Amino acid sequence: MLLATRGPAAHSRVLLDVAFVDTKGGEASTAMRCLERSVPLVPGAQGVVYDTALRGVHHQTILRDLGLLPINRVAAAQANPNGPRRHQRDRQAEKLVYVETKTITQTDGTTHKIDLYARGGTIGIGTLAADGELLFNPLPRIRTHRNADKSGYRWYNHYRLPDHPGGGTVTVRLHGDATDVARKFNRTENVRPIPPEDPDFRGLFRRRNDAESINRALEDTRWLRRAHSLGHRRQLLNLLGYALMINSLAVARHHQPATIAA
Repeated sequence: MLLATRGPAAHSRVLLDVAFVDTKGGEASTAMRCLERSVPLVPGAQGVVYDTALRGVHHQTILRDLGLLPINRVAAAQANPNGPRRHQRDRQAEKLVYVETKTITQTDGTTHKIDLYARGGTIGIGTLAADGELLFNPLPRIRTHRNADKSGYRWYNHYRLPDHPGGGTVTVRLHGDATDVARKFNRTENVRPIPPEDPDFRGLFRRRNDAESINRALEDTRWLRRAHSLGHRRQLLNLLGYALMINSLAVARHHQPATIAA
């Protein structure tokens, strides 16, 4: 697997890490090892874009330990395997789960409680209709912020409340803690800092397409899609050589020659 980043210009992609996935279903754990190695070397990093191979336990590590924002979708409760991939979001049955109950204090001092739910990673208010159906009203995200502590980073989202519960804002914790463990709630599996319904999600998640393009470019170097070498150690060496070539091209294209003073 490859861990890559890039700038806005052409030929500015840089491969940060490469690794061999040595077990079936081990992609996520291998990706996490790559991130843990690379993040200390790229202090300007703000987030990581990945697919749903990363689950709640991985998101907790990315948020709490690495201090990065994970950008991806929530795994579907169920999906139609015969549906077209381009309509994947439409064919998924998005999970709707209870998150927590918040006490809201109004300007006149009165208080009331609202039940917060998450659907497809989006936080919203859940209310029961007359027929017993749970109605979900998504809340617009105002901002996302983190605070550092001795154990890592604490992440929060601020949401704007609608007028009918009195307006104002509500703050929701994004990382899991002991209270979630006590009630067996996997917060990072069900709540996304920037979910698909957020206006900022599309511009961020589209960088995954760029990540897929480097995989395609690598495959195009193989004749009839066959590996250049036998055995994963030799293939990993080939991959390292490919990464050095890509990085060298980026450095050569964007190197700014020093100006010699007269």
